[in-house]
Amino acid sequence: MKISTKGRYALRTMIDLAVNDNGSPIPLKDIAARQDISLKYMEQIIALLIKAKLVKSVRGNNGGYLLAKSSMQYTAGDILRAAEGDLTPIDCLKKNHIACTRADTCTVQPFWLGLKKVINGYLDSITLSELARQAKEKSHIRF
Repeated sequence: MKISTKGRYALRTMIDLAVNDNGSPIPLKDIAARQDISLKYMEQIIALLIKAKLVKSVRGNNGGYLLAKSSMQYTAGDILRAAEGDLTPIDCLKKNHIACTRADTCTVQPFWLGLKKVINGYLDSITLSELARQAKEKSHIRF
């Protein structure tokens, strides 16, 4: 499994919003500058996060973006799924995938199911709040 730039940037964006949360909307240009991500690409990332209802937009002169919920209510899995889609390691295990003709006799399917469980279990065990706490502790990370 490989997480794309889109997934990595979505996670960084959410951590940035959590770290800098003071109740006021945060301008996208500020997040882009802190994260060294182009504003154009950041607009694509924020659109994914809004569509997934992880972030809300505030329009106007003092507008920007806020987390839709508390950082403790998000997991890394929520964020990565919003950006990447299904995180299942192989296609034949995906919900909307055409059934494999070997599914009943596949000897490695239990292995793939176990890997899926481990990946999703780990990603869903880490909260955005924890990631933000770790980011604050690292002085060399730009936030």
